[in-house]
Amino acid sequence: MKILAIHDGHNAAAGLMIDGRMVMALQEERLRREKNYAGFPAEAINFILDECGLRLGEIDRVAVVGREMPDQNTKESRLALYREVGRADYLDRKRFAERRRELYDTALPPRLRRTIKSALGRETPPPPDNPRLAAAIEFGIPEDRIEIIEHHRAHAASAYYGLGDYGRDILVLTNDGEGDGLCATVNIGREGRLRRIGAVPRSESIGNLYAVVTFLLGMVPLEHEYKLMGMAPYADEKRASAIAAKLRDLFTFEGASSYGWRRAAGTPDLFHSYAMLREMFEYERFDWICGGLQRFVEEMLVEWVRRAVAATGVKRLALSGGVFMNVKLNKAIMELPEVEDLFVFPSCGDETNVFGACYLVQAERAGFETIEPLREFYFGGSYDNDEVKAAIDAFAFSSSVECRKSDDIEREAAELLASGEAVARFRGREEFGARALGNRSILADPSNTDVIKVINSMIKCRDFWMPFATSMTDRQAQGCLVNPKGVRAPYMILTFDSTGLIRDFKAGAHPYDLTVRPQVVERDWNPDYYRLIEEFERISGKRGGVLNTSFNLHGYPLVSAPVDALDVFDRSGLKHLAIEDYLLRKE
Repeated sequence: MKILAIHDGHNAAAGLMIDGRMVMALQEERLRREKNYAGFPAEAINFILDECGLRLGEIDRVAVVGREMPDQNTKESRLALYREVGRADYLDRKRFAERRRELYDTALPPRLRRTIKSALGRETPPPPDNPRLAAAIEFGIPEDRIEIIEHHRAHAASAYYGLGDYGRDILVLTNDGEGDGLCATVNIGREGRLRRIGAVPRSESIGNLYAVVTFLLGMVPLEHEYKLMGMAPYADEKRASAIAAKLRDLFTFEGASSYGWRRAAGTPDLFHSYAMLREMFEYERFDWICGGLQRFVEEMLVEWVRRAVAATGVKRLALSGGVFMNVKLNKAIMELPEVEDLFVFPSCGDETNVFGACYLVQAERAGFETIEPLREFYFGGSYDNDEVKAAIDAFAFSSSVECRKSDDIEREAAELLASGEAVARFRGREEFGARALGNRSILADPSNTDVIKVINSMIKCRDFWMPFATSMTDRQAQGCLVNPKGVRAPYMILTFDSTGLIRDFKAGAHPYDLTVRPQVVERDWNPDYYRLIEEFERISGKRGGVLNTSFNLHGYPLVSAPVDALDVFDRSGLKHLAIEDYLLRKE
């Protein structure tokens, strides 16, 4: 059975499953070159079909994620909506809710203007004129092949079936800004089936709170939250604790065995909290706000997890949803004594709901036993040496570039890294999601802290306080990470304390608290990248892996095709590019 999944909201994506195996997935932003593109992923669908040699008519089922139509279709419309939130008096919530509905309605064709309502924790069929179907049908997908998958069901399915552990009960938690009326759910995965036992409505959304604070601090909501998390460790502990205490007063848990939380009396819908937060944070420093917000989120959601574990007795966890992109939160959950094991679906924002949608349709129609659990996360396109050479020959470089084919590109790249150079790497299949996992990455020696300034100022234009990540082999990870539970960490979605070997990868850790967000590379998942890291260790004598940051310019998606890699190489301060078996150097 061939299943095509479509996510047409924020960070749109498409994915294809054939007979229970996810064969390809791609975000629309990579092809359109527009960061976090929102809308129908037509180019991603066409690319996937072309790469797999399929026609649309050969697809058996099409899973469209979400019952509600998103109301923030572009970065500009998103910012406009948050500005209107900021101007609105937070006590006059009814007036703004009506205005938000007007904004929502005007984005739809007249014949489809109706409110799409979702149920809290109950599965109801989508209304027949769901506006989400319009673009799919116009694209040429027969309506009788389309299934609408509720947003948080897709999140939960990605975590449960992606983990693929059906012999034991799994506590599956989802948490994001909002989707189909909810912001969080509690589920039990048992013997291949998911059962929802709790849900939190979107009005209580911790994710929306984080987004509003991001906007309040002059950054882009649903995009720059990670910058606040990166700044948080720098904050004065006393000041951050005071802000966290103020935020805790906005919420209450419903009872000792509850599966959710509610706003305290007088707290507005969190999407409408701008005016309240502006008053709360007036005269507070930027770093104190970041530190207090992060501390509150960790404490609040750790308590939620603790209560869910106590109520269910299930100690093995699987997580998905955009809030769990917060790696420091994931670390706090992982370290709970009552948590035995933790799996966080990689890049678990809405883009990965295409995985969950495919899993659900496959499980319901062919049985969960037919689903292949998630392993390596390389689901995009790949290019051979002939295609790369054609792109190089056609590209008009702005400066003189030396290009030659290497007999051993991994060894030569490792030699450059050991000599102190930063090297961009483009090789094999493109990784999916927000994390560069070595195939579309910029690499450097992680023991050389001077390289941070070079990458930030000359290549990436990143904010100076943001930490880098480290790719290390599974053997190296045993000596570099404090990981007593043996939690697997191949996707850069978890953070660990570091050991005394931090001297070998200090530039690839957080400069203040020395935590590290690793990609633990397994040889059979990416043998070429594994060998590069081993070669660097052999040449340099350093055991901490390699510094890894995404191959892109700030504000743009990761590179996808060879021409994208050449463009970033040409426009940035990069001096070396290893692209398949070709090594490019600016003279």
